[in-house]
Order: sequence, then structure tokens, then C-alpha cells
Amino acid sequence: MSSASRVGRKPITIPTGVDVKIQAQEIAIKGPKGHLTLAINPHVHIVVDKTEIKIASNSKGGYTRKGSGSKLLNSIPGTMRSDISNAVHGVSKGFERKLVLVGVGYRAVVKGNVLSLTLGYSHPIEVVAPQGITIEAPSVTEIIVKGANKYLVGHIASIIRSKRPPEPYKGKGVRYADEDIIRKETKKK
Repeated sequence: MSSASRVGRKPITIPTGVDVKIQAQEIAIKGPKGHLTLAINPHVHIVVDKTEIKIASNSKGGYTRKGSGSKLLNSIPGTMRSDISNAVHGVSKGFERKLVLVGVGYRAVVKGNVLSLTLGYSHPIEVVAPQGITIEAPSVTEIIVKGANKYLVGHIASIIRSKRPPEPYKGKGVRYADEDIIRKETKKK
């Protein structure tokens, strides 16, 4: 039985312009789009070469745990590999999430790092972008959330969407650009 998942065994290639350093129980990844640090799980051993990062299970003496905890221990290297791969991609190319406003009078305006939304309520709704995240509004009905941290980009996009989720009858609200809304038919007499 293997001691790591198939995903965990694949090495991560380091693109040019990205610097990777391991310090104690953290891995620091620096690139043109930003700087990210990740905590290293104690059950994982990471080796950094000049062109790639290799991740292996940190089982002492070839011992692999059997029973209830074996599945969890075997999944940790794959999860660490995915997190590190996302961080490398984020600092080199960045992540972005696009949202669309659908509805009469719905609009978005960005002032500095504050997104002001008019969504049919009696007051405008403001969302403040945290450090490392930029919010753009190319038009009044489009919002683009950009950043190096994949989790943070998705989290901020979900917060913006939650201010007025799309309703199923007319499809009005804030939705992701690639989202399909399942429409309902109105009641008939």
C-alpha cells in the first residue's frame, strides 16, 4: 500500500521569478504577484530543488499506520501539495473571480479598496477588500476580485454574492459569471 496519494506524489514545478524557502515549519513562496506563507503539516516532508518541490509522507522507518487513521494520514501529502501548488500559481499568475449583477438598478462602484453595491435595498452595501485582494468594476454590472491567495479570492467573492443571491424566478441578484441559475416556473391559477 502506498504511503501518499497519487496527487501528493506529483512534483510541483517552480516557474521563473518564484522563490521558495522552507523556514522551520513554514514554507514561504514569493513571486511577482505577492508573498504567501503556509504552515507545514508535521506528517509531511518537503524537499525544494531549483526547479521543483517534492512532497512525501513523513512516516518514520517506512511505518504506515493501519486502521482508522491511515486514510487521513495518506491524504495529508495530497492536500499539502494542492495548497502549495495553489500558492505557487497565485504568486506567479494570480487568481480572479468574476461576478455579474442582474437586475434593474443594480450597480457596483469601487472607491479605493471599498466596493459599494446598490442592490435594491434602502441603503448602499459596502464591502472592504482585505490586504492582498483587489476589487475592480470594469462596468457597473461587473465585479472582478483578484489576488494571490485562492481561498481569500473565493471567500471575498462569496461574501459579495451573499449580499443578494440570485433568486430562482427572474434570476435577479449577484451571481458568478460562470454560474447557471435553475429557474422555477411561477404558480398558475
